[in-house]
Amino acid sequence: MLDTLIIPRTRDLGDGFEVRRALPAMHKRAVGPFVFFDQMGPVTLAPGKGLDVRPHPHIGLATVTYLFEGEILHRDSLGSVQPIRPGDVNWMTAGRGIVHSERTSPELRASGHRLFGIQTWVGLPQADEEAAPEFLHMPGTRLPQWTHDGVETRLILGACGGERSPVPTRSPMFYADAQLATGARMALRFDYSERAAYVVQGTIDFEGKRFDSGQMLVFAARESVSISTASGARVLLFGGEPLDGERLLWWNFVASSKDRLARAAADWKDGRFASIAGETEFIPLPENAPRLVDYP
Repeated sequence: MLDTLIIPRTRDLGDGFEVRRALPAMHKRAVGPFVFFDQMGPVTLAPGKGLDVRPHPHIGLATVTYLFEGEILHRDSLGSVQPIRPGDVNWMTAGRGIVHSERTSPELRASGHRLFGIQTWVGLPQADEEAAPEFLHMPGTRLPQWTHDGVETRLILGACGGERSPVPTRSPMFYADAQLATGARMALRFDYSERAAYVVQGTIDFEGKRFDSGQMLVFAARESVSISTASGARVLLFGGEPLDGERLLWWNFVASSKDRLARAAADWKDGRFASIAGETEFIPLPENAPRLVDYP
């Protein structure tokens, strides 16, 4: 019933700040519409240090930022300025093109703070790949939450457990934050073609084997499964129906064709994306990235 076990690749961004990239993986490019999955931290940022992801572009996807600790200040080319805090959801639809930055606010930079969270990318249906860009912030207090048999669940996106998140998604999916108490067991009755669990904290047991934090379990399609924990755990559960056709990823872009990726790359290099008010820095197009013609 376990289709794939993914051990994320770790990348050091400097100052002790690491990300763990679980998707895309060599043997699993996506789970449902989720085409990218990064864990940020946990890291303690000393006074004077902070996150500085300079303005960069996206097309063909929606980004989802979800924090466990800390705060990130989001700015984008639509004029949005929004701090995101633990339990809240930032859902940014890139569509035909958007630019955003992710930084530590001056106040937190001065005092130092902890940062720990997940960023995922959700591919858009082909009919929505060229949609107008949008930004939505959803406070955690508005997300459905319930407790059953020692499991506290918050529904971030989509529908499961008879509940639906108020975040307006564009294809069938679910994304939930589950905290399991010591000795708890959780049945995964999410009726979707593709489903996965990412262990954020603690350890879980599945089919007689133990899985540690930082591991992603991708389950067989539509099989009835359950996970348990002897000592407590926090797990992100997600998945949905596959997108309508293959998606190609290149740098920060997602598209159904190489031509669209190439056009986005040329537009960023030539300065044709919209800018962010008050920001003058930007991340240049990577010269050492694989050429578009190398992608399948």
